[in-house]
Amino acid sequence: MTDKTETQAVEKAEEQAPAPKATNYNTVTLDTPLMRGKTEVTEIQFRKPNAGELRGVSLTDLLQMQTDALVTVIPRISLPSLTATEVRTMDVADLVQCGGEIISFLLPKRAKEQAE
Repeated sequence: MTDKTETQAVEKAEEQAPAPKATNYNTVTLDTPLMRGKTEVTEIQFRKPNAGELRGVSLTDLLQMQTDALVTVIPRISLPSLTATEVRTMDVADLVQCGGEIISFLLPKRAKEQAE
């Protein structure tokens, strides 16, 4: 599948998807917006992944924010749903922000409470 076809398929799926519940998502505002055709993506929302969405990814690699692990997971839990190609072209600072949001989902409630 070409990048253009992949992007069109993602855009069509997003149009048909129900609106997300804001309380279940963490939002990242990008320093360097992504271009998707003529559309500029300035914010990405992430929802907490379930175990199935982490398949094939080492939790250690994800906690260490290994690029390959992030490129695998971000398209599975992002809104708008990004492609792996889009994630690979992200500004490094934006990728780190996204990784931080994903890591926050992996911490138990008790650890989050102690951090506050």
